[in-house]
Amino acid sequence: MSVDTIRPDLPGLPETVPARMLNEFIYCPRLFHLEWVQQQFATSDDVEEGLYLHRVVDRETGDLPDKSEAWNGRVARSVSLSSPRLGLASRLDLVEDGGDGTVVPVDYKKGHPNKDGGAWPSDRVQSLVQALLLREEGYAVERAEIWYAETRQRVHITVDDAALRDVTDTLTRAWRVASDPSAPPPLRDSPKCARCSLVGICLPDELDALQTPPKQRRPLKRLMAPILEGRPVYVTLQGAVVGVRSDRLEVRLSGELKASYRLIDVSQVCVFGNVTVSAQAVRTLLSRDIPVLWFSYGGWFSGIAEGLPAKNVDLRIAQFRASEQQQLEIARRMISGKIRNSRTMLRRNARGEMSRVGEQLKQLAIQAMQADSAQQLLGIEGTAARLYFGSFPAMVGKNSRVDVSDFQENGRTRRPPKDPLNALLSFCYTLLVKDLTVTLMGIGFDPYYGMFHKPRFGRPALALDLAEEFRSLVAESVVLQVLNNGEVGPQDFQSRAGGCMLEAGGRKAVLRAYERRLDQEITHPQFGYKAAYRRVMDIQARVLGAVMLGELDDYTAMVTR
Repeated sequence: MSVDTIRPDLPGLPETVPARMLNEFIYCPRLFHLEWVQQQFATSDDVEEGLYLHRVVDRETGDLPDKSEAWNGRVARSVSLSSPRLGLASRLDLVEDGGDGTVVPVDYKKGHPNKDGGAWPSDRVQSLVQALLLREEGYAVERAEIWYAETRQRVHITVDDAALRDVTDTLTRAWRVASDPSAPPPLRDSPKCARCSLVGICLPDELDALQTPPKQRRPLKRLMAPILEGRPVYVTLQGAVVGVRSDRLEVRLSGELKASYRLIDVSQVCVFGNVTVSAQAVRTLLSRDIPVLWFSYGGWFSGIAEGLPAKNVDLRIAQFRASEQQQLEIARRMISGKIRNSRTMLRRNARGEMSRVGEQLKQLAIQAMQADSAQQLLGIEGTAARLYFGSFPAMVGKNSRVDVSDFQENGRTRRPPKDPLNALLSFCYTLLVKDLTVTLMGIGFDPYYGMFHKPRFGRPALALDLAEEFRSLVAESVVLQVLNNGEVGPQDFQSRAGGCMLEAGGRKAVLRAYERRLDQEITHPQFGYKAAYRRVMDIQARVLGAVMLGELDDYTAMVTR
């Protein structure tokens, strides 16, 4: 069978589709789009096990002899072939002498054959692509083989005209999907999702649930892939030097080792004040997609260094193209969610009668959903904030060692905060915005172009937008925790020049409490499964991305009951 070129003549498409991506396309067209078009990737135990299995065949050994030469039992490993004419490319794990002048491509797979002992459809197409590419090079190929490591057996695949038609049909459909900037919808109730490494990015059940009226929603399976990333490292020791040695992050002071962390356990490095990060450490961290974040000694977020930006360009295009009306719709839901969370916070923690303030906040949350303009919404948000912070000291318990009476007089103050409570709030808000900035950048958003906050004065406007619904849930909860548990005291604050700031001991106490809060699991109000706040913030950012890309009609804020 002669196979002609079937690549569509569309600008911007690559010359070839990797065979592995056709494997993904057969498994799930959405997975194919997320991985190849949007360049999103996440590892998992299955992925890591597969990489380990390939360690032998990934080493290039042997060469493909000229097609006119006899193979005489020769073997070639890790052979790369491509054909712009066909629009295909592949790295072949193994090419063996098939006898009678033929060659056999052998593909290594971690798993097992299907229940009939044959190749899975996705694996079959990948092997047929390899056979087709060898034929394109002039080699005779009558069969392909797949080695399944779990059962230690080979499965034979006949290379005939019908099989090659399957490849061309699959490739045609894959090109069609690749030429669309929007990903196909997620699979519905599919057993494939449970072991997919991208399930935490794709959110199949979550997107389905948000498109279904609440009373009709089915209980969700917890499909989310476990978060394999590490945890942030905070360096507050003044004069310290952060370096890298033997795959470990080291913190030294005057040459003396103060702390050491495995790089695989680090998700970000946050340095405060006069801390030096070596050039070697920066290069190593960025190569591993570990951002480095700088803060002033007092805790103001100064800047961030990260590797190359996320390749999900279509998301940024959609973000910038969002109409004023769409931005207002999203902002309404974010601010209404923020006000409802503030009301819940007071109801759960305040001492004394709060019914009047609670009712006012309830009405303001309703008004926020009906705001006709961003300016009107800003006024509603400001009114709600004044009511909420006017009652905030009522949530500080008798065990607190910090006097919050100045807050009752000052109200909410910023840059600089004028009292200890304001200093705690500002520091925790900074930490929250820092994490949301990293999350948004990792997904593909521009964190400086917001829906509610305006992109001016260098503010990460979108991170501030998303922070609204998490201020009470995360930042203010941490403030109340460190106060009511006596984790900070008067000695942890310094007042100077009309402002108040946390001392080193106080910052460390808050950082510990903040990380504990992010690791705390809650039952997700929309999806019903348990997830840590760290993961919930990532989910919300991805839900916002789904709205931007047209996969969801409306944004749903994170609101606790």
